[in-house]
Amino acid sequence: MPVRKTLSTPDIQLSYLEWNQGKEPLLLLHGLADHALVWSSLGDDLAANYHIVAPDMRGHGESSKPETDYTFESAIADLEALMDHLGWSSAHLVSHSWTGKLAAIWARVNPQRLRSMVLVDPIFIWKMPSILRLTFPLLYRYLSFLKGMGPFTSYDVAEAQAKQLNQYQGWNTLQQQVFQAGLEQKPDGSWGSKFTINARDRIFEDVMRVPGFTTPLETSALFIQPKEGLNRLDWQIKPYKTYLKNLRLCQVPGNHWPFLTAPEVFNQTVAAFLAESK
Repeated sequence: MPVRKTLSTPDIQLSYLEWNQGKEPLLLLHGLADHALVWSSLGDDLAANYHIVAPDMRGHGESSKPETDYTFESAIADLEALMDHLGWSSAHLVSHSWTGKLAAIWARVNPQRLRSMVLVDPIFIWKMPSILRLTFPLLYRYLSFLKGMGPFTSYDVAEAQAKQLNQYQGWNTLQQQVFQAGLEQKPDGSWGSKFTINARDRIFEDVMRVPGFTTPLETSALFIQPKEGLNRLDWQIKPYKTYLKNLRLCQVPGNHWPFLTAPEVFNQTVAAFLAESK
């Protein structure tokens, strides 16, 4: 079982889960509106061979939730401060969804920090035209990972909504634990996500502003493409094939959250890639 710890920096309190059994450094980064507990199955499976840390990104979970400052630059600074605290000069990286773009940017600006990277159904890789800002309210209503933000009148109403979301297909014990850990009762008595509206809005602003790829990258990379994920067409995969010079592509069962909806094959896929990347 992982242990929850907190790193205090001048800017924020960064909460993280740590499986400290193996020696090889492995950093697990969740997607937008999620938190570290989504990696429970993968962390447990890999713990014997890796020193694993999974942070709650700023604005998420148990970490601090500043009013502003949700840039990729700040997120990467958080992660490098965490690595320095752990005594890691570099680490393998598993990233999901929005943090897949973060991983690409990190590999570009500070490649010596990443031994390898696993991109799990990454999204928003390009810089996007400012006109798309007008579509954000529609995106917020449509995207499954934002539908669970609330507010909800009661916990039961929130759980009923969660059971309809893609990330909780099957509603098993792990999914229930993930859902419960990401929810809180608000001062007015309603229930909602620990992920904040400020974080949502500011992260989307930076997603629009900053391109993921600008130059070819040499970091060893695995693109995990769930069969029911968001990346199903050749044009969606093409940027990764173009810019990642040491790329492997692998399909797995499940939807955008294969580590929650089909964890066995997902865990085996990640383990095989990491074993070859040591």
